[in-house]
Amino acid sequence: MSSSDFDPNRVNLSTADPREIICAMNAGENEYDGHIGARISAIFVIFFVSSFFTFFPVVASRVKWFKMNKYVYLFARYFGAGVIIATAFIHLLDPAYEKIGPASCVGMTGHWADYSWCPAIVLTSIMSIFLMDFFAEQYVNMKYGYAHSPDVEQLITATPGQAAISHQQLHSGDQDDQMHLQHSINSVQQAKDRNHKDNDSEKNTITPSMDDLTERSFRQQIAAFLILEFGVIFHSVIIGLNLGTTGPEFSTLYPVLVFHQSFEGLGIGARMSAIPFPARLSWLPWVLCSCYGLTTPIAIAIGLGLRTTYNAGSFTANVVSGVLDAISAGILIYTGLVELLARDFLFNPELTRGRRRLAFMVGSVFLGCGVMALLGKWA
Repeated sequence: MSSSDFDPNRVNLSTADPREIICAMNAGENEYDGHIGARISAIFVIFFVSSFFTFFPVVASRVKWFKMNKYVYLFARYFGAGVIIATAFIHLLDPAYEKIGPASCVGMTGHWADYSWCPAIVLTSIMSIFLMDFFAEQYVNMKYGYAHSPDVEQLITATPGQAAISHQQLHSGDQDDQMHLQHSINSVQQAKDRNHKDNDSEKNTITPSMDDLTERSFRQQIAAFLILEFGVIFHSVIIGLNLGTTGPEFSTLYPVLVFHQSFEGLGIGARMSAIPFPARLSWLPWVLCSCYGLTTPIAIAIGLGLRTTYNAGSFTANVVSGVLDAISAGILIYTGLVELLARDFLFNPELTRGRRRLAFMVGSVFLGCGVMALLGKWA
């Protein structure tokens, strides 16, 4: 029986092709049902909350007179880490399986049925990000040597006059106390004094300036962050299109996505605030924040433009959405587990110096993960 002969209202389960049944069940039509005013408002509301929560940690780290409480910053940073991890599994990996997995219409059709492509795309994404991260770090190490990053927590929470240099490992960015800070400053200054006095060793010993240290750390961290934002933006495009064209689910999806974009923005902004941008690129954080804040509203506007023709349940839409979700899932899984959890918790020897602080950070991660996973019930 050909697809054109298949009648979903009269199915013989003993002879019907399972693929045709699944495709008939998954096939959709344009679901737009009005509420144009509310949908237009979503463009501005989501733009505001996305931008506010993304810019907030970045502004706090760069405005000298604004110093937030240490635990407020830690909450924003590690709550955001939990949000990113939950987004990878609940909001990306599961929808990817629904759209192109083995039990989907796409996964039962043509060459999509020859192999389990969804996990293969996720795996390829993870390994590609690993190679990019690995070679970027090797390049920076060969060119600059090992980097020590500035203490972002001190920068954000310290009172004016306190030091803002850290003697900790790369990517941690917020674990050292004032004694380590002062020790690092003294070490750098003493090395500079020795080099100044010893002209014979000038060719063999070069003490890096603070600008050099910032440049090294920036180059090692920015690649991983750009990959993270790239994955999140992919996801934001899809949900923006869906919000602009969805039907009766709009009333539920709208408020859920407001929280969704707020929490994701907080995670992006908090992670960006931990990167020591050099003075020549002081404009870059604002551009990156704006990119995240604008992506979903622009996608909603595009969805509204296609509101009477776009079919989110079509075969092509499922393929595009499923592939993008799988790629983004791989990016966020690697970034969340390696860049956020492993480097900040497992490979940071300074972390265990405060049990209260450690418990608060772990609790923030689990809270962010739990809240974002709960939102997956509706969106």
